[in-house]
Amino acid sequence: MSATDPRIIVALDFPEAGTALALARRLTPELCRLKVGKELFTAAGPALVETLVRSGFAIFLDLKFHDIPNTVAQACRSAAGLGVWMVNVHALGGRVMLAAARESLGNTPDRPLLTAVTVLTSMGAQDLAEVGIDQTPEQAASRLAALSESCGLDGVVCSALEAPRLRKERRPGFLLVTPGIRPAAEAAQDQKRVATPKLALASGVSYLVIGRPVTRAPDPLAALRDIYQEIAA
Repeated sequence: MSATDPRIIVALDFPEAGTALALARRLTPELCRLKVGKELFTAAGPALVETLVRSGFAIFLDLKFHDIPNTVAQACRSAAGLGVWMVNVHALGGRVMLAAARESLGNTPDRPLLTAVTVLTSMGAQDLAEVGIDQTPEQAASRLAALSESCGLDGVVCSALEAPRLRKERRPGFLLVTPGIRPAAEAAQDQKRVATPKLALASGVSYLVIGRPVTRAPDPLAALRDIYQEIAA
């Protein structure tokens, strides 16, 4: 991990802007990027994202767009206008939607990275079966990652448990962004398919999304540094 490309993304899973901004002020762009998801974006809107970008943080706008192709394309274009580093869509939206999203971002060097969610880390095989997907999470993630790459996306959001297979199957440089990361001493909480930071990176993960172990720590910056130390140990 380098200061120019921090591979930890801290999830700002807060219900309003004040708490999120207070947490951001206790962190540093040299050690992490930040993720803004549905709860915070719905409460605080684009203005918060723009404030975080002006503070020097690379922002992953985690809104998981999933709609008809034109709507998703326009949403991705709007996200790009906020200056975000990464935006994502749902791979289950299908080829036409994925291709439209990718085309909407163009090919300029400063365009946002585009990733697709494969299988949520809160879902197991039974959950997939209940929605008509007769595959294991690993099989489903593999299929959706292949589809995403064929549509020109930069990578996918997946569990660290699927990362070894995806790293072998996909091209070099294809990004694997992994939530459900818990330091060794932390509980899984509401995630079913989790991994430690060190295991995730060893499995080929590109970026680690970490929330409560950092955001609920008495000293978030110290917690972040502890995670780096755990990885290096």
